[in-house]
Amino acid sequence: MSGNLLVQNAMMVLPDGIVEGDLRVVEGLIETVAHQGGLQPREGEFVIDGTGLHLLPGAIDPHVHFREPGNPEKEDLESGSRAAAAGGITAFLDMPNTIPNATNRAALEAKIDSAAKKTVTHYGFFIGATTNNVSDLQSIEGMEGICGIKIFMGSSTGDLLVHEQEHLEEIFANTGGIIATHAEDEERLQMRISEFKHRTDIAAHAECRDVECALIATKRAVALAKKHNHRLHIVHLTSADEADWLASNKGELVTTEVCVQHLTFDQNDVEERGVRVLMNPPIRYIEDKETLWKRLKDGTIDCVVTDHAPHTLAAKAIGFPKAPAGMPGVETSLPLMLTHAMDGKCSVSDVVRWMCTGPAKVYGIGNKGSLIEGYDGDLVLVDLETRRIITDDDTWTKVGWTPYVGMELTGLPMWTIVDGIPVHKRTLGGSFRGEAIGAPGCAGRTLKFS
Repeated sequence: MSGNLLVQNAMMVLPDGIVEGDLRVVEGLIETVAHQGGLQPREGEFVIDGTGLHLLPGAIDPHVHFREPGNPEKEDLESGSRAAAAGGITAFLDMPNTIPNATNRAALEAKIDSAAKKTVTHYGFFIGATTNNVSDLQSIEGMEGICGIKIFMGSSTGDLLVHEQEHLEEIFANTGGIIATHAEDEERLQMRISEFKHRTDIAAHAECRDVECALIATKRAVALAKKHNHRLHIVHLTSADEADWLASNKGELVTTEVCVQHLTFDQNDVEERGVRVLMNPPIRYIEDKETLWKRLKDGTIDCVVTDHAPHTLAAKAIGFPKAPAGMPGVETSLPLMLTHAMDGKCSVSDVVRWMCTGPAKVYGIGNKGSLIEGYDGDLVLVDLETRRIITDDDTWTKVGWTPYVGMELTGLPMWTIVDGIPVHKRTLGGSFRGEAIGAPGCAGRTLKFS
């Protein structure tokens, strides 16, 4: 299903600048980008007046955990996709550490089948690497909907831990596509967890899972990628040391990402917000945050993501160190980055480059990430004039809370459009949450990757 739609009088964020004009989508594809406007409505066309709004390409979040199958009370593909759409995200890539883990073709086919029925956005999935599933990894090469292989080099869910050199070598040597890795060194991690087991203050988290733990694994993964000429993506970069090292050493085979929370929070926020901002790798320090911004701006870091990983507040209430690590964020990431832009931290065009164009380039998602004639009609119209304070009640995620509670945000999507089909809307002066439009499965497709 695809739509016919006309946006008039919007400030369009194009690859070469921001201009006022009109944009037409026909049968799901951008037919016309009219810099001077003047496009007239056609019969049967859905028309949106974009006066006072900025028109962006739909954002792509290449790092989410939507908890299906296994923990639908936290999130499922429908609720996660709805939350994404509420935040201006028109495509997501979902991680494999579900229950059971997505480590073979059958599990991935089940996810794709479910997504086709439930989502209102485009979707893709990672296959998880284990110590003995290379044949499964090989079996999905080129499969529609599968964006890459995920390796957890540090402890995570179930049997998704691959840290011994012989197993890593086997995977890098015998698979294709892109490997995305959670880079923490398991040996150092286990040693430090033992050393810090007496600490119950949340500041211990960043001290325990320290920068050296991340840097060792990052260097190791890059060496494997270069040795085997294999594409590598380092997920959720957190430290200044890693970012600075990658600036000089990553080469053309390696890309990386940063979470919006690591660009927003530091040790002071951890002290204030507690387990709500507990995640792995941890929120670090002011100097790390500042360097991540620097390396994002100079191109070392390729895209901004969420690592949306919802847990219930009841589970979080156990407190550190037993509370689960992870936080929701898919519906707030674009407004939060646009708030940073309006506060002078970056430009709106930068946000588009990092959250739309960048993920499409990293994962080879064709026809997405830019407002270009012939590209897919995935659009978001945002309000950069109004600021609103977010509360837990404003969220679409099933867990019903946000780590950004109490923060004043701008850039809320007034319209989110997938293949020319509106899937979420807000009104000026209306509720923060807005309104979901259309039944599950009304929009969105299985993504293809090159």
